[in-house]
Amino acid sequence: MIKTRTLIGNIAIAFLSALIAVIVYSNFFHNKIINKPNAVLQKQHTISLLDDSNLVNYTQNPRTKTSQVFDFTVAAEKSINAVVHVTSTYNLQNEDYYSNPITEWLFGEAQRQPSVSFGSGVIISEDGYIVTNFHVVEKSSEIQIVLNDKRTFKAELIGKDAGTDLAVLKVESSNLPNISFGNSDILKVGEWVLAVGNPFNLTSTVTAGIVSAKARNINILREQSQYPIESFIQTDAAVNRGNSGGALVNLNGDLIGINSAIISPSGSYSGYSFAVPVNLVKKVVTDIIKYGEVQRAVLGVSINNIDSEKADELNLSKIEGVLIADVTKDGAANEVGLKVNDVILEINSIKVNSSAELMEQIGKYHPGETINITINRNNKKKQFEVLLRNTLGTTKIIKTEEYLSILGASFKQIDANEKHVFGIKNGVKIIDLKNGALKQAGLKEGYVITHIENEKITQIDDIKEIINKKGKGAVVEFGAMYSGHKYIYVYRYKVKIE
Repeated sequence: MIKTRTLIGNIAIAFLSALIAVIVYSNFFHNKIINKPNAVLQKQHTISLLDDSNLVNYTQNPRTKTSQVFDFTVAAEKSINAVVHVTSTYNLQNEDYYSNPITEWLFGEAQRQPSVSFGSGVIISEDGYIVTNFHVVEKSSEIQIVLNDKRTFKAELIGKDAGTDLAVLKVESSNLPNISFGNSDILKVGEWVLAVGNPFNLTSTVTAGIVSAKARNINILREQSQYPIESFIQTDAAVNRGNSGGALVNLNGDLIGINSAIISPSGSYSGYSFAVPVNLVKKVVTDIIKYGEVQRAVLGVSINNIDSEKADELNLSKIEGVLIADVTKDGAANEVGLKVNDVILEINSIKVNSSAELMEQIGKYHPGETINITINRNNKKKQFEVLLRNTLGTTKIIKTEEYLSILGASFKQIDANEKHVFGIKNGVKIIDLKNGALKQAGLKEGYVITHIENEKITQIDDIKEIINKKGKGAVVEFGAMYSGHKYIYVYRYKVKIE
């Protein structure tokens, strides 16, 4: 019994001693930690970086000075109100509509419902000019615009350009929110960007990403244009179909591109999106507003990219620039002495290292403008001043209204593929049709005019020459062709020149 009491007493003393020790230890070291002069507080400090004369905020943890979280709110606030929802309504043409003759014989011809497509657009001026994609409004008969604040407007199609997949709309209003232009030439790979669109007619949506690459050619515009310019900005910002025509902006909220395409097996975003660079957009939009169509300047050469094999063949010291593979006999390049196997290094001091980059730079100029070209010839640099020409080989500006006012249409020369499809050697294609003589006579977009009054039509100037010769009030016969489904249709139309 005595042993048991002794044991219990010893345990109690040990427990009490341990408890006292813990209390003393905890108090001592707790005070020491709290008062330690070098302790790091878990507080984030806001720091401002001066980027292109504009403040960009991010947060930094003092323990990890390299960790950055960018603030996208300024760019979003400056751009979302300038991005609109675009509703494009169009009626199916005969060639786009499949009909069953047996069903129509039994029940009568079915009522054709207009089709509707959606996209986005960007307000670029307070008086209502809007840029969007060509493919959003390509066949539109009516276009409606919904602003981010839910105001609705009917829009007029001012003009469109299949070669860059751009179009210009106009709404009648004033003091509209609009976006300022940036500079896509100084955009860098790895730079943060925002994709802003209004795909669902709710409010503008914003996604973020980085510039993955520049001057990307994905061969998506060749089917819709004879003169495609593909030099896309590639980003990993999420973009889906309804974002077509929306804005790509930098962290200052400046427009640096118009979102146009995605690469996706499903039709939905799966990693990369592509935007037309804003420096090209500015030129195209200005041309459409001023002239009614894009004034395409050409250098008069065929070009190829340079690989290691070609560099070895030409004994080049570096793999850089763009190779001249052929020179047009009466073109601008031949006139100043550029030759096959010359390597173009710079256009007006801007380096070009791919066909896409070269086409983008040339695409920013008009026929009649002079550019400086730096080339490598036999490993020696040379400079040339080249007077650019238009697609007809002259230096003049071609205004759409010269023939739109008479016929209500704009045209393009058919390419080699179209000549093969139709089995013809000449012709001019109708690419835009407004109310006018051709539309009243029954011609449609996509028709190829091969003859007028039995005279062959090989270029747009042929049409203007014949129409001017006939004069107003004359009735002129147009020969036209159209490829629909599996058949080639040949038509003759009597057109009265108003």
